[in-house]
Amino acid sequence: MSEQAGPILDGLGITLDLGDGDLVASAMVVAKVVRADGQVTLLIEDSEGMTWLDQYGLIAAASDLIRSPSFERDEDD
Repeated sequence: MSEQAGPILDGLGITLDLGDGDLVASAMVVAKVVRADGQVTLLIEDSEGMTWLDQYGLIAAASDLIRSPSFERDEDD
């Protein structure tokens, strides 16, 4: 069964801090999913036209950002 990610991400409180004129060029969602039988799995979905190289680049850049000492996480999490 496929579902639109928007309502799911909204329910998880996911937001993007975009400025006026900002354009999201592509996106990828990485989700930890607990199946009905209790099995835990990882799902990755991306925007149309994204290649595996684009996926790898986004994951590598995000990993570097998260590990950066200047990365700030919301204290509400």
